[in-house]
Amino acid sequence: MRTGYIERPLDPLGSLVLTLSIVIIEVVLIAAVAIGSDATPTLGRDTMFGVLMIALNGGVGLALLLGGLHHREQAYNLQGAVAYLAVIIPLSSVALILPNFTQAVPAGSLTVIQAAFFSLFTILLYAIFLLIQTRRHQDFFVDAQSGRSAGAGAGRQAGHGPSAAAMVRHTGLLLATLLPIVLLSGRLATLIDHGSAALAAPSALGGVLIAVIVFAPEGISALAAARANQLQRSINLCLGAAASTIGLTVPAILIIGLVTGKTVILGLDPTGMTLLALTLILSTLTFSGPRTTVLEGAVHLVVFLVYVVLIFSP
Repeated sequence: MRTGYIERPLDPLGSLVLTLSIVIIEVVLIAAVAIGSDATPTLGRDTMFGVLMIALNGGVGLALLLGGLHHREQAYNLQGAVAYLAVIIPLSSVALILPNFTQAVPAGSLTVIQAAFFSLFTILLYAIFLLIQTRRHQDFFVDAQSGRSAGAGAGRQAGHGPSAAAMVRHTGLLLATLLPIVLLSGRLATLIDHGSAALAAPSALGGVLIAVIVFAPEGISALAAARANQLQRSINLCLGAAASTIGLTVPAILIIGLVTGKTVILGLDPTGMTLLALTLILSTLTFSGPRTTVLEGAVHLVVFLVYVVLIFSP
């Protein structure tokens, strides 16, 4: 029998836990604001679109730019990036573009049947992706060159994972960290509503603020990983945030709309659809080769800055 030491690719699991935790925060914040009396029907859409723009352009752009400045070129696992995009592209198109071309009333929304089936399809596809990421093809999401998880320590014994006590402890700490955010979500919702009204801010700004709060922990971790030449971890965090946002937040938003009886509009306006299409095409080009440079990072940042300008000057 083969003996010795091999590494377990723990980074995808660690990134996944962080990502799912952030999605919980996102859903709670959206629910808290949506239940408010003056909530706009586009809040969920604006938040999801904000996360996509921040993660795929802001986060990826800064990570590639910072990594390129420090290391000239950086390698990653192409199969993993392609797997992320294979989920992000169809789900984001179905959720944010297709509703504009259905016959549901009002425009940009979904009928009850459409919402039910689209939610089911979204959850099933994301579940298949999680199976690929955590079981069947876990090696797609680790450093392709070294054959190990980016940033993971060397030399873990085969079959020796975290102990049950450690998992319970870390799960408890994670829940304890999420609890204050959940408890304060109502106050945060009031603050966002009041601030937007007082400043006469664009209606999309509330969703963008939630998106910033949601992506901040992952964004900070992604930038630190890129600077440490762990681009694979940055990709797991940024693309993972986009995939989980579409895969889990869309069904949650639709369920909130059905429960509260409020209209949910998912379809983007023409400007948003153009930016989303540009982002998806650009992401496909960026992650079509084995290495990245500062150029790809700069291009993504330009698209992100255009998005920010259009929020305040549509």
